[in-house]
This record gives sequence, structure tokens and C-alpha cells, in this order.
Amino acid sequence: MLRHLFPRLTPAPPRGRALFEALVGEARRTHWFVAGEVPDSLDGRFAVLATVVALATVRLERGGAEAHAAAVALAERFVEAMDAEHRQLGIGEPAIGKKVRRLVGALARRVEQWRGAVDGSDDEWPAATAGSLFPAGAASPAAVKHCDAALRDYWRRLEATSDQALAEGIIE
Repeated sequence: MLRHLFPRLTPAPPRGRALFEALVGEARRTHWFVAGEVPDSLDGRFAVLATVVALATVRLERGGAEAHAAAVALAERFVEAMDAEHRQLGIGEPAIGKKVRRLVGALARRVEQWRGAVDGSDDEWPAATAGSLFPAGAASPAAVKHCDAALRDYWRRLEATSDQALAEGIIE
């Protein structure tokens, strides 16, 4: 209500917030860490988040102008969240820039990896899954199989979602 009365005093939520929150919700689902055997650690949680953000980015790149704008907003929210989380962890000012750049680079590598998997054959998905979620390579075949199936399902849901709904954080 106050937003309508005092529009300059109540800023609008940052662009991309709803979509980023939806992706964080997906990354927090317990099946990734239980059946999927992704380590429940900072690195493991980052791997899942970066993977679902990468797939969403690939999907948004394939959309229209609204989807492209949503991809930019999603990247902005990702950087903002990584900065805020690492500040809460106590990483100081001199090191935070390097750390966030490294994490953004890890996301960019995943986006490239998933572009190839999505455009390639079905045989490329398990390798993309293992590389994206288990960078150390220590994953059981059952874990990779579970995560591969979950990511394929997630991709199907992303593809079935309109650009507008996706930008609003609504995933079919």
C-alpha cells in the first residue's frame, strides 16, 4: 500500500529477484543432497545453485527480448547474492572481489557446458551433470543417474514455461 502512496520512498524489488528466489528454492530441495549425493556443504550447495541458474540462463537465452532482459537480471541477482553471502561468511573487502569473480566464472563455465549438453545428444547429459554437480569427480553412478534425471525434468519444465512466467519466477 505504501508503494502507491509514496513511490519514491518504497523502491520496487530488484529485477530478477522472483526468478532467483525460485531457483534458490529448487537448489534447496533435499533430493539433490540425499538421493543425488551432492555434498551438503558450501561447495555442494553452490554447485546445485549454479547448475540450476545455468540451465535457467540457457533457457532465457533462447527466448525473446523479455527473456534476455530476465537473463541479465538473473546474473545481477546471482552476483549480488554471492557478494552478500560471502560478506556474511566474514570474507573481507580485499578478497571478496576475487572470490565473487571466481564464482561468476564457475557459473559461466556451467552455462557453456549446459549450452553444449542441451544442443547436443542425450548422451552428453550425464557428463554435463557429473561435471556441473560433482567437480571433484567423486560421484556414484546412482547419484549421477538421479541428478541427470532431475536436471532433464527441470529442463523440460523450463522449456514449458513462457518467457513472462519465467521472468516472474513461475516455473511450470
